Amino acid sequence: MAATKRPASQAIYLLPLTDSGAPAVPGTYVYLPPPCEPAYIVRFQIEGCSSVCRHGSLWVNIPVKGEKFRRSYYREYKLKPDFNGTTEIDIPIHEANAYSFYTTYTPLPQWSFTDVASPEPTRTPTYYIDVCPKLTLQGQQMPIDSIAVFSILSKFMGSYPTDWDNHLRGISQRGYNMVHFTPLMTRGDSNSPYSIFDQLQFDQGSFPNGEKDVARMVKKMQQELNMLAMTDVVWNHTANNSKWLEVHPEAGYNVDTAPWLRPALDLDTALMKYSKDLRVLGMPTKIGSIDDLLKIMDGVKQRVLGGCKLWEYYVLDVERDTDAIVQAWCAGEASFPENGFGQAGIRGLDEVKEWALKRKADWLVDFALRGGDRMGERFRRRMDPNVGAGLLSALFGRFDSRTSSTPDQRAAHGTIYRILEEVNLQFYREYDGDAAEIMEQLFNRIKYCRLDVHGPKLGEITVGSPLIEPYFTRLPLNETTKKHNPEALALVNNGWVWAADAMRDNAGWKSRAYLRREVIVWGDCVKLRYGDGPEDNPFLWDHMAKYTRLMAKYFQGFRIDNCHSTPIHLAEYMLDQARSVNPNIFVCAELFSGSEEMDFKFVMRLGICCLIRECMQAWSTQELSRLVHRHGGVPIGSFETDEVLNADRSIEDSAATNAKSPAKLEVIHKIKRSPVHALFMDCTHDNETPAQKRDARDTLPSAALVAMCASATGSVMGFDEIYPELIELVHEKRLYSSVNSTSGPVKAQAGEGGIGGIKKILNGIHVEMGKKEYTETYIHHDNEYITVHRVHPQTRRGYFLIAHTAFPGYGNGNGGLGPTKLPGTKAKLIGSWMLEVDNSPETRAMVTDDKKLLRGLPSQTKELRDIVVESMEDSTTINVPDKFPPGSIALFETWVPSAEHSEGLDKYVTTGARTAFKDLTLSDLNIILYRCDGEERDESENKDGTYNIPGHGQLVYAGLQGWWSVVSDIVNDNNLSHPLCNHLREGQWALDYCVGRLERVSKKRKYARIQAPAKWLKDRFDAIRKIPSYLLPRSFAMVIQTAYNAAVDRNLELMAENVRNGQQFLKSLALVSTQVTGYMNSASLWPDKSVPSMAAGLPHFAYDWARCWGRDICISARGLYMGTGRYADAKEHILAFASVLKHGMIPNLLGAGKLPRYNSRDSVWWFLQNIQDYTKIVPDGLDILQDKVKRRFFPYDDIWFPPNDKRAYSKSSTIEDVIQEALQRHASGMDFREYNAGPDIDSQMKSEGFNLKIWTDWETGIIFGGNQWNCGTWMDKMGESEKAGSKGVPGTPRDGAAVEITGMLYSCLRWVAQLHEDGDYKYEGVTLEGGKKVISFKAWADKIQANFERCYYVPRRPDQDVNYDVNTKIVNRRGIYKDLYRSGKEYEDYQLRPNFPVAMVVAPDLFDPEHALYALQMADRILLGPQGMKTLDPSDYNYRPYYINSEDSTDFHTSKGRNYHQGPEWLWPTGFFLRALLKFDLKRRKTPEERVESYQQVTRRLAGCMKAIQESAWAGLTELTQKDGAFCGDSCPTQSWSAGCIIDLFQDAREYELEESE
Repeated sequence: MAATKRPASQAIYLLPLTDSGAPAVPGTYVYLPPPCEPAYIVRFQIEGCSSVCRHGSLWVNIPVKGEKFRRSYYREYKLKPDFNGTTEIDIPIHEANAYSFYTTYTPLPQWSFTDVASPEPTRTPTYYIDVCPKLTLQGQQMPIDSIAVFSILSKFMGSYPTDWDNHLRGISQRGYNMVHFTPLMTRGDSNSPYSIFDQLQFDQGSFPNGEKDVARMVKKMQQELNMLAMTDVVWNHTANNSKWLEVHPEAGYNVDTAPWLRPALDLDTALMKYSKDLRVLGMPTKIGSIDDLLKIMDGVKQRVLGGCKLWEYYVLDVERDTDAIVQAWCAGEASFPENGFGQAGIRGLDEVKEWALKRKADWLVDFALRGGDRMGERFRRRMDPNVGAGLLSALFGRFDSRTSSTPDQRAAHGTIYRILEEVNLQFYREYDGDAAEIMEQLFNRIKYCRLDVHGPKLGEITVGSPLIEPYFTRLPLNETTKKHNPEALALVNNGWVWAADAMRDNAGWKSRAYLRREVIVWGDCVKLRYGDGPEDNPFLWDHMAKYTRLMAKYFQGFRIDNCHSTPIHLAEYMLDQARSVNPNIFVCAELFSGSEEMDFKFVMRLGICCLIRECMQAWSTQELSRLVHRHGGVPIGSFETDEVLNADRSIEDSAATNAKSPAKLEVIHKIKRSPVHALFMDCTHDNETPAQKRDARDTLPSAALVAMCASATGSVMGFDEIYPELIELVHEKRLYSSVNSTSGPVKAQAGEGGIGGIKKILNGIHVEMGKKEYTETYIHHDNEYITVHRVHPQTRRGYFLIAHTAFPGYGNGNGGLGPTKLPGTKAKLIGSWMLEVDNSPETRAMVTDDKKLLRGLPSQTKELRDIVVESMEDSTTINVPDKFPPGSIALFETWVPSAEHSEGLDKYVTTGARTAFKDLTLSDLNIILYRCDGEERDESENKDGTYNIPGHGQLVYAGLQGWWSVVSDIVNDNNLSHPLCNHLREGQWALDYCVGRLERVSKKRKYARIQAPAKWLKDRFDAIRKIPSYLLPRSFAMVIQTAYNAAVDRNLELMAENVRNGQQFLKSLALVSTQVTGYMNSASLWPDKSVPSMAAGLPHFAYDWARCWGRDICISARGLYMGTGRYADAKEHILAFASVLKHGMIPNLLGAGKLPRYNSRDSVWWFLQNIQDYTKIVPDGLDILQDKVKRRFFPYDDIWFPPNDKRAYSKSSTIEDVIQEALQRHASGMDFREYNAGPDIDSQMKSEGFNLKIWTDWETGIIFGGNQWNCGTWMDKMGESEKAGSKGVPGTPRDGAAVEITGMLYSCLRWVAQLHEDGDYKYEGVTLEGGKKVISFKAWADKIQANFERCYYVPRRPDQDVNYDVNTKIVNRRGIYKDLYRSGKEYEDYQLRPNFPVAMVVAPDLFDPEHALYALQMADRILLGPQGMKTLDPSDYNYRPYYINSEDSTDFHTSKGRNYHQGPEWLWPTGFFLRALLKFDLKRRKTPEERVESYQQVTRRLAGCMKAIQESAWAGLTELTQKDGAFCGDSCPTQSWSAGCIIDLFQDAREYELEESE
């Protein structure tokens, strides 16, 4: 028989989107691995009826296979709303790039009872998906973290090809695998590689054959030297002598293309003239002191700034504008801007005449100023004459030469002149501020260049070395340039501005950086002007695109020069050009944007692989340790989610497929938080060397520390050779020399001439660790030492480094490092070396004075002996010898004996759980997943509760959910310092607890199936007990998550298909049914048998008498049981409560039927609604009507007897009979006093409260009951405070006819009437007057329907009150339904509360649809909170939204929590409100699109609950919140009806969908 072929795997990266269309991943930065075969998939996930699904489309520019990438081409994916599902869109990734996506949709309008206009379509921001390039070298893939870059300055390489080949061979010999070339193009006059003369020609001096030589070199590098090539791309500027600028001066910023730079040009020209005239003016040309400089600066102020008259670029020409305004006034051309004179109008404005001069000036600036948008021409700012004439008209009246009362023209002229002079004051102040900044910048720059110790000390001021660098390049006047405007030949030079906004163009119209002399300018580089796109400068874009494609043709990597000042849209365009040639271009950049947020913007949009980070920026060992820590990798023992996500997937998928060819096995990956990746350089060509900045000996430890990091790393020519100082890029002319650049091999050993031999070892280890994914690192700083341990997360093999850094003042001792312990780890010494450097002044001078060659300081690495490695069992202690001076390192290979097969261990602990859990029942899963402290103590006879984690506290559950609620956050945050992790490292008590509780409970017969999970858990924990304690948190999390996933999956398997296939929120809600349903020793539904029972909430209502509440269970059961397919549990609870019917009521507190209490008037109606729901939802549900139950009390008899009385359970009734008895007793009326009334059953209630009277008003058919001293509905808080005088005074008595009871009564009557008509219910109605009279259920229901609106509706207008039973004087809110009818306090009838939606859901035909929609709108806008519904209208005098049960104050309203239902926001009514909203909203919707909107409105209102259940440690929805969703400490954190009523909403939606499909 042929072997079954394993299914191919398909990698899936999940990309869930939020309701607003943003990536729901940490940090929103999506960074994915290189493309592979088969292509992995990005799976967009949009939940249910997310807002973006409304006429929504997802737009993605990821190309299909074989298609060229076009940034602006987005493919459309229509979003189809699915209230009970998740929309998934799979997009394969075939090549690397910086992709993007967005969604378009039409926002939801505010929900209204009337039809409202739909908002305009909109789109989300653009989001990015960066796919890492796939680098290959000699057929092998090179992960980014395995890159070892070497930078060279090409102008110092010597003659090509001999010197170049020798240097490149030496670089390769040292283990570098990528060479970074500074620009290789023809250089400009300055000879700087970054001042490129011709972007399309390679430097002929280096490459005589141009492009052919470059092609040969790169090919040789790859094929023979095993190295990739990277080069700088310079887009920002070109050499100041680039010939093409003479043809295309529009490529730069000049007074034609950027007229706002004219004042900067005037200033620059004046400064250059002043510099040239210094000697003639008697000014010092050699600045030897601050006094000399101050003399020069005084001349700058007087001659340059004064001579330029720069203020003319700021101010108005007062004469010009005065004449123009007066002329317009005289000509009758006055203009009056809208709202210009406020409330005064436009004529006869006495108020304006009284304005102060400053106010008149401000008015002109606000309404008449023109030309103030930017700098530019002199006196560009001017006043609109017509608007100015409007002000004159307000001051003097209109000018009319025909009348004798013509205002004085001279007076008007003088007035407006004075106003304009006042206007100019602020403009002169603006100029003064800029002038002061100009003086400050010039002073500081000249001082730095001529006087400062660390400055370049430029010497005498001459024509060739002017006082200050010119900001403009003046192109020569020749045959080519004379065709252009002569002024346009002055082009602004490029430079940088300290702490500038990276997104701002410093030469743009919004900036004055060039005028204020804030730019540190490069005089050899002209700044290029790209505008907003290719259409703004066609030649320049085309020219630079050709240059970029040429670079991409030969180089596998780009370093973007000056990325932070490169226009981001330009860089995006050019990188698209590059990737059209080579999609796998490796892009790195320096970013000095000043903020990590800005860095992310560049990285995301451009797809930058790495940002260059510099080791030499560290000024101390501590700072160096911080840098290494930042780039070192994730901590050792970090948590891994992907293995667990895919645990046992093969079993599931192979079972699911029965096709001829095996289905692809999906391997799911969560997109994790990704930092910006680094190219961590030990030194760059911009850094001072260790010999300058630290101690030359630090070269070796710095190199080793960088090599140990889990990132791309790099170095520069001269670092390994110990060059004494930074190479001056522009003026240096000597050539490189290196002991490593001979034709011989570089041996991996100590030797002379720098650290090349040791670097070979370090680079080899770095590349190996990168390729093999050694991603975990531990870094420790101890005074002068830094230790780094980097390991593989599965094999646990690794490398350990001890580095003794060398900063000034460290001396020559070993720094006092104590014994270094590696727990659970073996170590083997690879080698230990020190670096000696002769950095004496004489030697340094000799090296730096060499006229031909750049040389390193005399140096050598020496092997250090006497490193002591001691093994004790599986642990290691390392001692460094006395001779281990600064500049020394020791390198070790490490492994963990107990984890030598840990790759197999990871697989072992994450498999087998599904099989172990496959036979569990929901009751078993209640034990395995949940059990709060009270339940656990009940099960263990008070021996065990939930687990207490030192420093964290008690877990909420003893089962897996208790652990997972904590562990999931730890895993997501990779929080290895969490108290649980510390606890696990200290001992294995947590493992013992988890296994022990399952083993003990599995010995009980009813839980025998738990033996398999208990064994699975024990075996996995036994396997991880042997590994080092520091790895235990990781493995513990893997086991817990695997078990938790298996338990949850098994749970969902046992539930209905709509839950299994539903969205995650519904699944989470459904799990609450398992959470709250289980066996209890102290509580059951029956006195003589143990069955699983529902807790009203946890932990407050978990055990004994407090567990089973009739009302709560009946409200919850439709959702938690019927809506999840748990029909048997639903039936068991119905039968149990049917068995205890008495007084026509069911008890609110069941007490297993032993001591039931009959004090809740509404519970029986919830019970009857529950039976009705059962018959309609459950297959063959009507059969329950004929099921018999034994009765705790006699039918139709109010006599009480104890549970052990022989009469108890001696008679039986069918459910049909029980229903009839309830209806008949209410029809007949009841008047009784509770059994055992008094403090034994209620210590708070007054005597009158124990009296219950219930009757039917046969005029309306409505049932009334209760009194002001009891509280017979769900709002049942009794006053308890003697101090406040509220003891025995209910907070919400709700006597009379509560609206929800009336609704459920009507619902029941219509239901049984229809059952009778269908022959499924034998009773036609009830008897009245002792049997003398009969009324059918239909007739009773008709009475209610005929009177409901009249009795309960409060019309929107007072003139309509005559049609309703309304007391106009008492009305507070209109357009609502009363909460009560004819209660003991009339004003309570008119309170807006969230109870009427219950009636709307169960009895929609009682309501006028238009009235209902408006009332729902009122509830939506007034009562609905983030999660729950306000239990009272905030405008009500009794509104108190903060419930604190422990408060014992004198406040009558709130003391002892009397305000429980007077404002706090309860969650379960939210379910009914949303069900009513959906029901009535769908009725008015005509089209499928309109119906979708109904679901979306509901979805929007579920957001708070969705978030809450996701974040809750209890994995449920709370009982209530304080005002606006604030946390309530006295609320049950998970309440049955809170979850059940939201499931009801999904059940309704499912039923509506089925109706539509039929």
